[in-house]
Amino acid sequence: MIRIHQVLATLGYGDAIGHEVLGIQRVLRGAGYESEIFVETADYRLEPQTRDYRELVDFSHPDNLLIHHFSLGSKASRTAYAMPDRMALIYHNITPPEYFVGVHRTLARQTFRGRRELQAYKDRCDLAMGDSEFNRQDLETLGFTRTAVLPVVPDFTHLDYEPNWLVARDFDDDWTNIVFVGRVIANKKIEDLISWFHAYHTIFNPRSRLLLVGAQSGFERYLASLHQLVATLEASHVHFVGHVSDEELVAFYDVADLFLCASEHEGFCVPIAEAFYKQVPVLAYAATAVPSTMDGAGILFEDRDPLHVAALMDEIISNADLQDQIVDGQLAAVDRLRSKDFAGTLLGFVDRILAAPRAPKPRVAFDFWGQFDAAQELEELRLYRPAIYQALPEAPAK
Repeated sequence: MIRIHQVLATLGYGDAIGHEVLGIQRVLRGAGYESEIFVETADYRLEPQTRDYRELVDFSHPDNLLIHHFSLGSKASRTAYAMPDRMALIYHNITPPEYFVGVHRTLARQTFRGRRELQAYKDRCDLAMGDSEFNRQDLETLGFTRTAVLPVVPDFTHLDYEPNWLVARDFDDDWTNIVFVGRVIANKKIEDLISWFHAYHTIFNPRSRLLLVGAQSGFERYLASLHQLVATLEASHVHFVGHVSDEELVAFYDVADLFLCASEHEGFCVPIAEAFYKQVPVLAYAATAVPSTMDGAGILFEDRDPLHVAALMDEIISNADLQDQIVDGQLAAVDRLRSKDFAGTLLGFVDRILAAPRAPKPRVAFDFWGQFDAAQELEELRLYRPAIYQALPEAPAK
């Protein structure tokens, strides 16, 4: 019997990749396949639903199919690479490393190496799927020839909880609430959110606040720079909320008057779809996958000047008819998104992979990844410290 398992570095609770992994498992099991999830680490709430990636050796078989979720290189990825199973790769995108230079050196190196390591899978996988058209095109740019889109269809059930009453008590008043939901990380350009809000608060609406909802751990240097910016601007109504429960998240969407997004790099951006579902008008910078995710709804802009963005914010917030028009368009976009046949698309790709001639089996010598890492280190030196090569002796004359 063919078994279809998933492998990834980390299974997080409540994030977009975690929702997708669990959704894929439900579809596969519903179709009669045995399906396990192999990880290096998992949130303690999801650990009972996973297996350690080292158990792949015992579950592996040439007739099986591994669905490999790639975000950064990992031990789980490298183990999966060496297995004889067929492989389908799902690419969730890797943020370009330049966003993390100066704020998170380790992540800058991991993202640089992750994008290079991904290219090792060009001939290893039978099909490489992006979870958006933007990500599929990124795969093509990296040299993958067998590509497709497995669309993200967010599960909105976590937004149907009763809202947390404490959040409602603190923020459900006659002030205007500008909300952003997402991790406090450099590519989200939180500093621009603060600058735009400051311009809006100063020029148009002094009874307004900015609520930044999302995990803050791991980027303390970036977070410190944001607090410094807030202090410099004397923007006292900026609130760094941090990670929240589902009930708290529902409450923040409920009190929001506008969802503002400054991110310069997104593979999909699920919070935009969540804001659509919760009927919050969305104003977002038109970058990477964001226009595709918004699907003609919401308001996109390209001019990042704070005065320009502040004027757009005021135009939306002060015009109830425009808000209703935006929300109607966003709800139509949600309907289009939810009408996508995720299960049928996934199972169609599975049938396509199993029916086609398989990619060549991997040939992994004992030092394969050691040599790969060494090559990456040399490439880093060539790109970022080229003067080193000028010190090498000239090749001897023949």
